[in-house]
Amino acid sequence: MSRIAIVTDSNSGITQKQAEEMGIYVLPMPFYINGELFFEEISLTQEEFYKHLENDADISTSQPAPADVMDLWDKLLEEYDEIVHIPMSSGLSSSCESAMIYARDYDDKVQVIDNQRISVTQRQSILDAQYLISQGKNAKEIKEILEKYKMESSIYITLETLKYLKKGGRITPAAAAIGTVLNLKPVLQIQGQKLDAFAKVRGKKNARRTMIEAIRKDLDTRFKDNWDKGFVRMEIAYSGNYEEALDWKAELEEAFPNVDFWMDPLSLSVSCHIGAGALAVAASVAIEAYV
Repeated sequence: MSRIAIVTDSNSGITQKQAEEMGIYVLPMPFYINGELFFEEISLTQEEFYKHLENDADISTSQPAPADVMDLWDKLLEEYDEIVHIPMSSGLSSSCESAMIYARDYDDKVQVIDNQRISVTQRQSILDAQYLISQGKNAKEIKEILEKYKMESSIYITLETLKYLKKGGRITPAAAAIGTVLNLKPVLQIQGQKLDAFAKVRGKKNARRTMIEAIRKDLDTRFKDNWDKGFVRMEIAYSGNYEEALDWKAELEEAFPNVDFWMDPLSLSVSCHIGAGALAVAASVAIEAYV
């Protein structure tokens, strides 16, 4: 059986410590803050990031340097036969496309998977890859399977503020001002590549209710067969608001009794564009449903 290493990036929400425990490898995502380079989880903690964000620092996301990616691959290929590399969705970052370009020089020993995942759903892809390795699949087969079922997940997110959507040009200053006055809370969705609008409601309580209804509809329709068979994994994410996230978790557990929810902070690459105070709920179909 081929020895396969799994590589992902910190957008998965998997910390360096967790990666070591899981037996995988995580590339830290780079950020420029007021012109200074930081690496998520290495020289930049979640708490530090949100302090910079609150202070209106100039923050921009970047992608791992080619040398950092390939140096890791080269090191791993001294021990492993193949590598499965699962980066953040190509619709949200160019790091996936870049990794595919680098992989051309590795004679199929490195398989870069673009299955449109991020954060807690990207983490599920790592678990799926581990399962497929246990089933004797090689790296190319893992890539084919995970990309075939890439749409088998949903994420719904609500925000605390419209400030960062305005800053990123996703909404106009006038719309942001009106939304703030009316206490409008957007609910966004990730169904595949992009972060898209789903609904606008008054107040966060209603936004939370809207997300529960949305994910319940997915479980009753798109994911019904696998939900009934116990193959759907439920997940929670948040940005810098742990106490509120615990309350959100309790609300979800009441709405979906006897369900275990995995909870992680949102990727900082997403938080750059939505700010602190976000809450999300997600569902992912485990690959065991299909293999």
